[in-house]
Amino acid sequence: MVYAVITAHQRRSAALGRGVCSTGRLGKWRHRLARRWLVLLLLVLLPGPAQADTDEVAGTLGAVGSDTLAGLMLRWGEALAEQHPAVRLQLQASGSASAPTSLIAGTTRLGPMSRPMNEAERAAFTQRHGYPPLELEVARDALAVVVHRHNPLESLTLAELDALFSETLRCGAATPIERWSQLGVDQPGGRVSLHGRNVASGTHDLFRLRGLCGGRFRLDVNEHPGSAAVVAAVAAEPAAIGYAGLNHLTPAVRAVPRRDSESGELHPPSALMVSRGDYPLSRSLYLYVNRPPGTPLPGPERAFLELVLSDAGQAVVEELGFVPLTPADRERQRRRLGRKGDR
Repeated sequence: MVYAVITAHQRRSAALGRGVCSTGRLGKWRHRLARRWLVLLLLVLLPGPAQADTDEVAGTLGAVGSDTLAGLMLRWGEALAEQHPAVRLQLQASGSASAPTSLIAGTTRLGPMSRPMNEAERAAFTQRHGYPPLELEVARDALAVVVHRHNPLESLTLAELDALFSETLRCGAATPIERWSQLGVDQPGGRVSLHGRNVASGTHDLFRLRGLCGGRFRLDVNEHPGSAAVVAAVAAEPAAIGYAGLNHLTPAVRAVPRRDSESGELHPPSALMVSRGDYPLSRSLYLYVNRPPGTPLPGPERAFLELVLSDAGQAVVEELGFVPLTPADRERQRRRLGRKGDR
């Protein structure tokens, strides 16, 4: 913005000129002065092009990544469109593994992920763009081990969970668990039916790292593209067990608490335990952003991220069954994003 300033010396010179100039010269002087004032007035009233481009909140906002965050992203997109009707969110929820690929290729600026980027993904992004991706934590979530609502299973230790789902038994079990009777449960058919997420999912990766102690899944685990599909499969089969995001649970299934093998203490997947970090299968949910250092984000991306970290944005997190960030955590993410004066 340019402001017009007229000094006292200029006013005195103008007054002196009016007293000594002839009538013709005075008319020409007044004409020139009027033209200058008109130019200055236009400069004051019209915003500069750089500001107009940076502040404009319009266009398509693209995002590629996590299925777990799909509901959140769509609700945040709806809230943004209410504030800025010229913005539309275009979301491709093809799994967390698709976010780094799209960010690296430059086909999207936002990548929602239900797990952190691994070192190889970060290195590939940095090699392509010359700077690392911006990582923002936007919510918290937990994985729940679920059984059919009529299944009487009370709890599972880490070793039992690993013995059910893995072929490597890295968490301490001596033998695999293939039948419900090995857990003291009487179920029709007797054999355990396993359900989980596919390899493109951050949920799959987190469960493998923390539930299987980094081991390998058994080949007979039925893989599904989303947590809702896992829950539906378990709800339809009394002998089934699976894992899914906490916010996808329905009355047709029941979450099984984790049991400490030494103390016997139970750890149910509650919002309080997730917020405190006391639930072993809890996790953070992320948005990765392609932003060159020192460069302002385009208007739609900036407005979207500010909304996500606002009171209204975190209210959506809680409404959809996730765990909102604490005020201190939100402030840390705002500092990562940069305040308005920094953009």
